[in-house]
Amino acid sequence: MLREKLSIVRNFIHGTAWSLFHIFVVALSAGIALSLPTVARSFLTHWSLVENDKIYLIAVEMTAAIFLIVSFNYLLRSFRDRALAKMATGAGLTAFSPWRKLSAQRKIRKLKEEQGAGRTIMVIGSTGYGTFVDQEGDLYTVLKKCMGAHIMLVNPYSQEATSRIDAILNPHFTLEKFREEVRESIALLKRLKATGKTIKLKLYSDPPLVKLAIVGDSLWLKHYHTDLDVQTMPEYLFQHNLKDHGLYNLFYQYLTQRWDNPEIPEYDFDTDELVYRGHSGTERIRIQFGMGKEAEDLRQEQGVLS
Repeated sequence: MLREKLSIVRNFIHGTAWSLFHIFVVALSAGIALSLPTVARSFLTHWSLVENDKIYLIAVEMTAAIFLIVSFNYLLRSFRDRALAKMATGAGLTAFSPWRKLSAQRKIRKLKEEQGAGRTIMVIGSTGYGTFVDQEGDLYTVLKKCMGAHIMLVNPYSQEATSRIDAILNPHFTLEKFREEVRESIALLKRLKATGKTIKLKLYSDPPLVKLAIVGDSLWLKHYHTDLDVQTMPEYLFQHNLKDHGLYNLFYQYLTQRWDNPEIPEYDFDTDELVYRGHSGTERIRIQFGMGKEAEDLRQEQGVLS
């Protein structure tokens, strides 16, 4: 009943606003029409005084030329921007945010909080520390308000991850720090799961390619750079729509296919083990989290593909 009353009030206000707008347009048009004779007489009087002044005429011509040049450039730029905006909308891209701007960071965090409340989110990233463990992370609050989460992080004990981290010539980005960040992310997810949230975690072994977060009908995307911190990279927002040519569907399929890949093990929060399953979903092998080369050998012995 309250919702119906609010709907009636909103419709009344909306209708009244449109009526007032039409009245304003009609009044403005009438005022312009009535003032045209006075404007014309004033213009003719002024023109008769300056029509023989060459300096004034040259100044008017230059001013008019500059005005026309600026106007045409503005129109061409507007048409070009509209075409680019149409292409971006067709691709599902609705926002682009340089992460270095503090205002953009605050806006992104607020949007994700609003979109993720009471929903199940999907995330693929690297260690997860800067995303939802750090209080400044853009999903820190979202994880506390959502119903559940499916999260994919890098297995810091895999041979591929170790080789990649060793190849990065950054003294502040060590293998031990990388592993510690993943362990802190797992500890946070354990606490959230203990509160009753549906939390699932999978650990993949190949180098991270993109940082994806699907929050409701919105998909947030960053890409990993070999020499730059992902937190400094720009972020793109794609919206889900009913069209089949949007990039939202592409990235959504990428994430869901990776999540359903049986070669990527699920983390068991109760036993701290990695659970490998077959294509039918049946459990094939469990490996204690923290094993590196030994886990690879064990998987090969049991016939579990990497």
